[in-house]
Amino acid sequence: MFLIDKPYVSDFLIKTLKDNNFPVISTQNARELMPEEALNWISEEEAIAIINNVPNTSLYLNSENGTAWIYNNLGSSAKAKHSSIFKDKFRFRELLKDSFPDLFYKVVTIEEIQKLSLYGIHFPFVIKPSVGFFSIGVYTIHNLQEWEITKKELKYENLQTIYPKEVLNTSSFIIEGYIKGEEYAVDCYFNNIGEVVILNILHHKFSSSSDINDRVYTTSKEIILNYKQLIEEFLQTISNKTGLRNFPAHVELRIDDTGRICPIEVNPLRFGGICSTGDLTWHAYGINSYEYFMLNKNPDWENIFATRNNKKYSNIVLNNNSGFAPSEIKHFDYDLLTKEFENILELRKMDIIKYGVFGFIFTETSPENEEELNNILISDLKKYITV
Repeated sequence: MFLIDKPYVSDFLIKTLKDNNFPVISTQNARELMPEEALNWISEEEAIAIINNVPNTSLYLNSENGTAWIYNNLGSSAKAKHSSIFKDKFRFRELLKDSFPDLFYKVVTIEEIQKLSLYGIHFPFVIKPSVGFFSIGVYTIHNLQEWEITKKELKYENLQTIYPKEVLNTSSFIIEGYIKGEEYAVDCYFNNIGEVVILNILHHKFSSSSDINDRVYTTSKEIILNYKQLIEEFLQTISNKTGLRNFPAHVELRIDDTGRICPIEVNPLRFGGICSTGDLTWHAYGINSYEYFMLNKNPDWENIFATRNNKKYSNIVLNNNSGFAPSEIKHFDYDLLTKEFENILELRKMDIIKYGVFGFIFTETSPENEEELNNILISDLKKYITV
């Protein structure tokens, strides 16, 4: 079944719900997002009873906001237990500390940050909310000067967002050692017997070692063939430790030059936020991630790759790194932006004030045009903005 919550649900996901007659929990937020949709609505009471009676019922959340409903209505269930472990980055580190004994981490309150002693904490390090989302409040610190600047940002008044505390809670932060290597995001699910099924692997590109933006995620045949088996083996250890069943996840990790995997986080019960990477997988590979999860299907990668050689498919997040406050922005020139890409598969325009981003672009890129991805990666987007 599906728990649809704010701030956004894509047309592709709505069509998937209709075409498959998948059960959708009839919450007020879901009804507001899809007021005229003829869907297979089930009451909240019925959904709660089903999951309590059949704990391994397949459940998918389109939004992090849905975790509040999980905790409030299914607090003693396996779904709530596993979600709380993964949402809390400290508890997640504790879960895997036997496998990564050399990874430093420490929890501090937001009040402690201003007077925190750095004794025993080595540069570079990362600080981020223990319960976080969308790289909000995340900083990579390379030296004392950067730390002094960052402390001024890490105050309650600078971290107000549209997300509830179950999604983003800035009262507690985790400090951890900087994980070397290239970052990857993985959409996957753990099936009815606990086996991991990978639906997509995306390279999360950064413009520098200090960059923490969610700007460009790229997938390709080469990426999946290179890392699929390695990541499957790693994710299976998580399944074995937790007993996950019929559980979707968006996993972020780093892989160093030796092929060693180090986990960053597991986002429970969903794929990429705001219907992003889950929808991209359809554009890239013809895989409907939502159907595959609900129907316990495995991708036939050999047949998929037979028609998709040498192309890269990207999810580009148009986050506001312009320096302009959303209230200052009068217009964003999507037409100018689209002229700079070889093949846009979907342009998703969004209200910067309502959603915190200008939108998403799903693109197909040939090897000779990869510079378009590098250009948007480092862009501050000012050329598209009228204030």
